Formats: sequence, structure tokens, C-alpha cells
Amino acid sequence: MEILKLNPVFKDYIWGGNRLVTDFGFDTGLDKTAEGWMLACHKDGMNTIDGGAYDGKPLGEIVDSLSGENAKRFPYFPVLIKLIDAYDNLSIQVHPDDEYARRVENEFGKTEMWYVIDATDGAELIYGFKEKITSEEFKSAIENNTLLDKLNRVKVKKGDLFFIEAGTVHAIGKGALIAEIQQNSNCTYRVYDYGRVGNDGKPRELHIDKAVDVSKTEPPKYDIKPLGDEENHGGYISQALAKCPLFTVDRYVISETLTLNADKNSFNHILVINGNGKINEKTAKKGDSFFVPAGFGDYTLNGKLEIIVTKI
Repeated sequence: MEILKLNPVFKDYIWGGNRLVTDFGFDTGLDKTAEGWMLACHKDGMNTIDGGAYDGKPLGEIVDSLSGENAKRFPYFPVLIKLIDAYDNLSIQVHPDDEYARRVENEFGKTEMWYVIDATDGAELIYGFKEKITSEEFKSAIENNTLLDKLNRVKVKKGDLFFIEAGTVHAIGKGALIAEIQQNSNCTYRVYDYGRVGNDGKPRELHIDKAVDVSKTEPPKYDIKPLGDEENHGGYISQALAKCPLFTVDRYVISETLTLNADKNSFNHILVINGNGKINEKTAKKGDSFFVPAGFGDYTLNGKLEIIVTKI
């Protein structure tokens, strides 16, 4: 059993920038790099293994035996983890829950969380509605081009945390660099797209009727901060970011040494968002993604590292 380093999958959506290249050092080969899929076992993106006994293999070929007892609750690999660089505004969108997605799309729903790694001055996100409205009022606002007046805009800064349940209307605004931990789904209903056109020169598709079906047309019920405060343990700082039935996410800032444990219940995914160091004997640097198999036991991180750890 070994710790697996993962090769990301990159996406060149029209709103992307170049910070995954300039800040993280990725050689994406793309003019725009909107997303890096850092832990991905999905039909739209699949990591491969970098080095070791499984070098070059798709993660999906081996992941079932390495994910742990908790993953057996799910009929699919549970999570998808991304780095997102919003050079421009993303479309205003909403994701369905499991019941609707499975019935209508033969896909799974999507609850997610965003951790803001960085944000330019004035960067905003859209997060739910200013006040509760009816579904009919929601549809009317879309048709009358007054939707932006109804939505809750939030100024964002480094360290903010957004927990976005399925059904929450949302959008990442330009200038935000985000780590996203989400349910393993790529099911999105686009509500509003600023009149943009895709690579084919045509307006990008909207999904208004489906969006109206699934949206919770009310203010968000969660605060925009991590679940826990920072706790200083001497050689590292820990912080609980989010916890739900789908995933548990923690952040660590390591100045010396941190030992973690991957027990039989869940793998650990390590996303390095800053710094340099080692995970056991493997070099770890900003942008690296590691899969620690369930049952691996203790492993140690050394150096100056800021990491996000996800388990289920």
C-alpha cells in the first residue's frame, strides 16, 4: 500500500484565467485554465497516478479497493475536488439534489463547499437570495432580466468558506481562486450567463425550467466562515472547514511536522495549496494532490505546507 500522487485534469471553460499556471506552476497546455480536477473519478474527468506501482493507471481502476468502509454507502466514488480560477464571472447556476438528478439526468446531485484561497479586491460571490421569493417570482425575474436584483451578493476574501447545498442558486465571481470539494457530479443548471457565447459562437444553453424546479428561492442558511476556528498545536495549526454526510474537510498549516491517520473507514485526500515539504518520503509542493488509501495508517507531513484534507 502506498500514497498515490495524482495528475490533475484541466478544463478550459471560457471564464478561466491563468493562475493555475502562474501561481501553481501547472503546465496545462491551455490558453485558459478554469479548473484543475485534483481528485476525479468521473466520466467527464479521471485522474491518473503519477509514479509508484500504479504509474499511469486511471484512478478509477483501483479506487474501489482503496476508498474505505464509508465509501460503501455510495453507489459511486463520493467526491470530486477542484481548484477553480475565475478570471471572469461564472454563470449563475444551481445543482439538483440526488432524487431529482437521478430521476431526470441519470446522474447524482451536487452539494459542495468552497474555500477561498485568494481573492482580488472587490471580488464577489452570489450565494442564494436576498429574501424569500416564490418559484413563480424567480422565473419571472429570469424572464424580465431582473434576477441580479434578487440575488445575494457577498464580498469575499481569503479564508472565507461557503457551504452550498443542492438547490442553492450561486455563482463564483471574477477574481476568486477557490478550492471546491463537492459531491461527485457534473450536473449543473445554468440560469443566467451574461449573454455570453460559447466556442461555437452561439449563446450557451440555459436550463431555466429545471432550475426553477430544483431551486430553494430563499436566503442562505449558513454563515460564510469555516466550521471551526484555527487551533495552534505548536508545529502546526488546524481548522475544521466543513462536515456533512458527504465529506469532512480540514485545513492545516504546517510549520514543522504533522502526523495524520488514514484508518479503514476512509481514504485521506491531501491538496497542497501553499508551500513545500514532504508527505512521508514523497516531495510535496503547492498544487500537489495525494490520495492516501484507507487503512494506510499514520503518515507524516514535514516542512512549510498549507493543506486541505478531505475524507468521507
